[in-house]
Amino acid sequence: MPTSGQALVGQLVEHYGKWFEQEEALKAGRMTGHLYPYEQLFSPIQVNGVEVKNRIVMGPMGNVSMADETGRPSAKMIQYFIERAKGGVGLITSGLVPVTFSVDPSFLEPGQLTYLPRIDRSRTVLAGWRDLAESVHAFGTRFFIQLTPGAGRVGSPECVIKRKRLPVSASWNPNFYMPSVPCRPLMDWECRKIVRAAGQAAADARACLIDGVYLHGHEGYLLEQFANPAFNRRRLGRFADGQTFGVEIVQEIRQRCGDRYPIMYRIDLSLALRESYGERMDRVKPLKRFGNERTVERTLAYMRRLVEAGVDMFDVDLGCYENWWLPHPPGPMPPGCFLAIARLVKDFLAEEGVRSNAGLEVPVVAVGKLGYPDLAERALREGMCDMVMLARPLLADPDWPRKAFAGRVSEIVPCIGDQEGCINEFVQGGHLQCAVNPRTGFEELLPDKSPPAPKTKKVAVVGAGPAGVMCACLAAERGHDVTLFERRDRAGGMLIPGSVPRIKFDVANYMAYLNERLRRYSREYWLEVKLNTEATVDFLREGGFDAVILCTGARPKKPPAEGIDRPHVVQAVDLLSNPALAEGADRVGVVGGGDVGCEVAHFLACERGKIVTVIEMLPYFMRASCTANRGYLIHYLEKAGVELWNCTRLQRVGEGDVTVVRNLSPTVPSPYVTWTPVLPENVKNPLARPIRVQEQEITLQADLVVLATGLGADDALYKACVRERVSPEIYCIGDAFSPGRIFEATKAGYAVGQSL
Repeated sequence: MPTSGQALVGQLVEHYGKWFEQEEALKAGRMTGHLYPYEQLFSPIQVNGVEVKNRIVMGPMGNVSMADETGRPSAKMIQYFIERAKGGVGLITSGLVPVTFSVDPSFLEPGQLTYLPRIDRSRTVLAGWRDLAESVHAFGTRFFIQLTPGAGRVGSPECVIKRKRLPVSASWNPNFYMPSVPCRPLMDWECRKIVRAAGQAAADARACLIDGVYLHGHEGYLLEQFANPAFNRRRLGRFADGQTFGVEIVQEIRQRCGDRYPIMYRIDLSLALRESYGERMDRVKPLKRFGNERTVERTLAYMRRLVEAGVDMFDVDLGCYENWWLPHPPGPMPPGCFLAIARLVKDFLAEEGVRSNAGLEVPVVAVGKLGYPDLAERALREGMCDMVMLARPLLADPDWPRKAFAGRVSEIVPCIGDQEGCINEFVQGGHLQCAVNPRTGFEELLPDKSPPAPKTKKVAVVGAGPAGVMCACLAAERGHDVTLFERRDRAGGMLIPGSVPRIKFDVANYMAYLNERLRRYSREYWLEVKLNTEATVDFLREGGFDAVILCTGARPKKPPAEGIDRPHVVQAVDLLSNPALAEGADRVGVVGGGDVGCEVAHFLACERGKIVTVIEMLPYFMRASCTANRGYLIHYLEKAGVELWNCTRLQRVGEGDVTVVRNLSPTVPSPYVTWTPVLPENVKNPLARPIRVQEQEITLQADLVVLATGLGADDALYKACVRERVSPEIYCIGDAFSPGRIFEATKAGYAVGQSL
């Protein structure tokens, strides 16, 4: 088992960079209903003293800034969970809730305020938890609270400045966000304090009618920092055996809550650091420190100890913050990416005859891109797992379970895996939202059923991208007479070229959903969709519309460089729309290292076999992207041999080459570093060394030059409509207002559609 288990981890990490080459793997990520009815998915399961009505678990998504500043669950947080319970999920788990705020200094902010929910503070927070549990129970859904002993080295280092305290860990470890900031080892008495606090938090949760507790023991948080020798290098004391910390926490909870109270544990089978970084683990200083990671064999032995101590159920994945794309799989990761891990653990527990203290088999919950109903059902039928966890899919569509149960798979709003509205939003200072569901995180403000319009209006929507489709459908649903004009032969806008690379299969699913939604709404409401139709100012003026909404998108920009208009220079959008433009080219230069530039580079290198170099003016590639999405793409671009040149600007384009000016100073950061994150722009690292300038002009071969240098708003039609006063109400939304992401486009479409 240990040898095959460790080998499996290595095979999976390699597979994650090549999976899209297999047609069967791509089929698994389609939103199909071939296995309906989903008998296994909607069968009940017993977890210690609690029966869960189906096999669907809502995974933990950080409830950052969803409670009030004292930590009490607010109406925002409660209504957010009610919406998922109404949608039919069997078990909901909260985002992480610290068991104490007095030991780990990274959670509290000045004024004793916090952006996380609390259950430890005082009885003033308990009423919020009771309200939440009672509200969820009304829909027959169970609720577990996710408890964490602390963030440790992956917590915010700002506590050094704001609270004059060092972050903490199991041993002296660097802070993840600012490696120059050391994290001090906790004293044994502090560890015992956390153990007691965990027991108290669980007892309070039980008193608040919460159905079970869920321990956050993966991904390199404090509990994992003790349980994994990669982080725990203590030689003396009670917790030198790091597994003791986790075992004692479970024992304390079991002692405080009794034998029938469910305890769930989240664990990584392996950090997969060596599988991710290979020989770098022996020579790169920030990685070398973590070389002694826990083996698969030791993880399985630890899981057995945890069950003996009182754990009833596990969910299991791979990775930590240093390879964040593993525990937070982005869009390009394969469907069901951790099913093989779940099966390995399930087989181990069965072969060893491991049973819970209640005498039951220990359920294994599969995680990782399982929002495809057929795949989820197949995983259960084939015995890969006992339950499936959906986190982001339930942000995209809270009604996922209800729609799957009814066989309405084509109506499920698919998650696109961009992680912009969820993870990246609270990293940047916001709260949990969703790129494809504008109501997520605003359920207490935005009704689930839009009110009928007080007066029916004749409405024209121009452009069937995400903003246009959202606006047109919502306006029609509210009773307006809507005509949607689209110059292409289908809806999608920029998603049409954007969904061409195989790793963008989730975006392709979303585009298929948009087109299916238009077909459905055309049957059910006053919505007419006119494809292959160019809307002009005269046409709109003569149409007699009460409101005109322009969603005309954006146009690619060109950098001011000599030779930029040569015939072998193409826009990324045009290349993806017509991949034949790359035929005959061996070497390709991509200008622009944002999301689009890197995705095009991956497409050309991995699907078209080209030799690719990407140049980027800034020090960091994909600077604005979620750390997980950025890490995946940069990691596998390097594996594919793509050269990334940062701090480099385009000078001129020649016949078969490009000339660039590149900063060759040794202070320029390596573009391939994925084990340290790029900090948000509003967070300054006072310990970062400045980048010095040592520029040199370099010429590199390029048979084809692809431009991915940004977009400009295509608002000409809007301005013409305003000049000609084609309608009493004229709106400009989406990329036509300001080029952005699907996240902003759907919000704008929803807001305008709701306001008409």
